[in-house]
Amino acid sequence: MAVFLTEKNRVAVAGLTGKQGTFYGLRNRAYGTNIVAGTSPNKAGTTVEGIPVYATMKEAVEKEQADTAFIIVPASVAAASILEAAEAGIGFIVCVTEHIPAHEQARVYNILKRHYPTTRLLGPNCAGILSPGKANIGFTPSEVALPGGPVGIVSRSGTLAYQALYELTVAGIGQTTCVGIGGDPVPGTSFIDALEAFQADPETEAIVMIGEIGGTAEEEAADYIREHVTKPVVAYIAGVTAPPGKKMGHAGAIVSGNKGTAKGKMAALEAVGARVAQNPTEIGGLVAQALGR
Repeated sequence: MAVFLTEKNRVAVAGLTGKQGTFYGLRNRAYGTNIVAGTSPNKAGTTVEGIPVYATMKEAVEKEQADTAFIIVPASVAAASILEAAEAGIGFIVCVTEHIPAHEQARVYNILKRHYPTTRLLGPNCAGILSPGKANIGFTPSEVALPGGPVGIVSRSGTLAYQALYELTVAGIGQTTCVGIGGDPVPGTSFIDALEAFQADPETEAIVMIGEIGGTAEEEAADYIREHVTKPVVAYIAGVTAPPGKKMGHAGAIVSGNKGTAKGKMAALEAVGARVAQNPTEIGGLVAQALGR
């Protein structure tokens, strides 16, 4: 089955009336996502192709029983929007917004941990989450996905997640859920969170994990895999040729000294038995091997 997101989630879109919010909100709804409301302080009382718009997330919860928030608003108000959703009682928040300052991310992360420990934040600066055949929140192109499992995907990179979906699909291997955790320094959901969910999911038989340079999240995930994950893991780490000290795309993708290198992450994952691809086109074949196909 899917993790974190199914067709039963009742989704309110913060920013639905904006250009990007309208485009992706309606695109996600067309796929089957249960979009029940939008929020906009200035356009409350209007509708977007039949979807009611409320002033606050609290109203969306009270009037439409929203339990999931899709945050697609400018960076200047994204942190406040995340906290508004948590305060309203939303249990799952997906924030795709980029360029939120790192100190704001850290503040939101700590407030959620301290005051709203049962609320899960995915992102920010992530592609979102796709449970093929069930629901989609964010940017992930459902056209390259194949419903039915048995593979779960977790990725810092949106683009590489899309390619992993494609490589699996052309190999005839379906997916349970594709989780984009984002490439910022302070993600709300970690590799470990996704690994734990996939390990517990009876329909997920193998896991694809896509990391990149910067930070220690992949090494921490390797430690977790050693102790807690019994399902086969196929990994790919982007940034093998990245020069030290230069940020590569994502805010968190930077090698500092000898820390955060792609080779170090690859070695850590190989040491715990993960099959590590040398380029993303190998993912489908390695997963097929892991599944004995």
